[in-house]
This record gives sequence, structure tokens and C-alpha cells, in this order.
Amino acid sequence: MSFDPTDAIEEILGRRAYLGFQPAGTDFRCPFIGKTCVKRSTADKGNPYPVCLLRKKNGDVVAVCPKRFYERDFLQDVIEHAWVGPKPANPIITSEVKMEGFGNVDFVISDLAEDGSINQFMSVELQAIDITGSVRQAYDAILAGEVLEKRPTYNFNWKNVAKRYMNQLISKGYYHHHWGTKIVASIQDEVYDYFRKDADFMTKTDIADPQVNIIFMIYGFEPGGTDGREQTLVLKRVEGTHHSLLQQAVLYKSAPSRDVFIKRIKKAMER
Repeated sequence: MSFDPTDAIEEILGRRAYLGFQPAGTDFRCPFIGKTCVKRSTADKGNPYPVCLLRKKNGDVVAVCPKRFYERDFLQDVIEHAWVGPKPANPIITSEVKMEGFGNVDFVISDLAEDGSINQFMSVELQAIDITGSVRQAYDAILAGEVLEKRPTYNFNWKNVAKRYMNQLISKGYYHHHWGTKIVASIQDEVYDYFRKDADFMTKTDIADPQVNIIFMIYGFEPGGTDGREQTLVLKRVEGTHHSLLQQAVLYKSAPSRDVFIKRIKKAMER
């Protein structure tokens, strides 16, 4: 049975993928950043690899590029929906802020006073998901206008991304707590829902609560366009947690069965 590669790759350069799609026709221009796509694949490092959205086997759409969030003014979303206290009079956006022992922050929104001092600030992190396996075969088939013999082997790297991202939020949330501000995690609902399933941390909708120093801005995709086949990014909900609650949920998950683990030991002995 053949497989339509557009059932794996939902979107290329911000448009619904179709057989015969030619991204080179627009010089691989990404509509979300207004310039050439910055993604590359190991199979062809000379040309962009402009895959924005993939589909899960159940049909749900998942973003695999953080630039896909740029469809919205997500930083303005932070000011409107996550800024605690008086709105900034002079918001200044700074990207890629680095600090030794802290790491990198994608964006910082600062309220700059007339004398050049910063009254208040909030950090913003974007998080998409990467994959295991590859959809390169599906991408090449789309460009060639061909179907595949079978579905390409790929999955979403939920576990690894969750572990890395949660640890980052815990440490950065701790620092922001001491600085008297909050950090915002802009994230897709598919990824966030996995995080909540993996580590069931407590959340609050009252993001002004002093016990909230990590705010999740949760986005999702809805079909739109004239034919209902284009994906539109929408803000679904906003909720927050505290770094200590997140840390507790990550560290103190329910332990697996001792008997099951012993069975795994014995099975390993037989190898």
C-alpha cells in the first residue's frame, strides 16, 4: 500500500504541503521570519530544509520549528496575557540574552525607563519539538511529486525534550524567583500536554500569584484558510506554576514496580 507523504509533512514554508511543492520557487523564504529558512538537514546541508509542521499517526499537528511561533506576535501576547502589574510603558525586546552559569534566554521584554534603567522585565522561552528518525524521504517525495511505498519511520522526541526543557525551566525559574520576576514558556499544546502527563505538576490560572514564577503560554493549531487546509496558530490558555512544584513533580514521580525491575535485571543477565 502506498503512502502520501503529505500525511506525514503537514506544512512547508508556512503552507500546506502538496505533491510537487517547490520551496526553491520562493528562494526558501520563510514567511514567519521574512528571510531564507535557517533549518538544514544532515542529508543536504547546502539547502534549507523548510519543514514546519508534521502529523502524528492520529492526525494531530505538531510544530518542529520554533520559528513557526512567529506567525503570532507572541511577545505582544506575553505583554497582554502574562505581564503582571502595570503594562510596560516602553517595552524593549532583546533576543539571545546570555549569562554565565545561567545559559541562554530566547527573549527578554524590558520596561525601559526614561533614565535608561529597567523597571521590570520578563524572559520568554520558545519550545518546539525535535524528532527521532527522519522525514527526509517524505520531503524529497513531495518535491518530486511522488508517493512512498510506506510511511517514513519517525516519531517525536518527547522524553528527551521534556527532560532537558523541564530542567532548564526549574533552574531559570529559580533565578527569576530571586530576581522578583517571572519566566514565560511559549509552548504548543501537544508538547505541554506530554509534559503534564510525564510530570503532573500543579498549576494555577492566577498568574499574578506570588507562588507562580513560570508561566506557560499554550498555543495550538486550528485549520483555516479558504479551503480549511491551512493551519493557524492560536493562543489556547495561560497558566503558571512554581519552580519548586515543577522540581518536585520531576524528581518524585511514582516509582516503577520493584518486581518488574527485577525481571528486567534477569532478562539482561540472559543476554
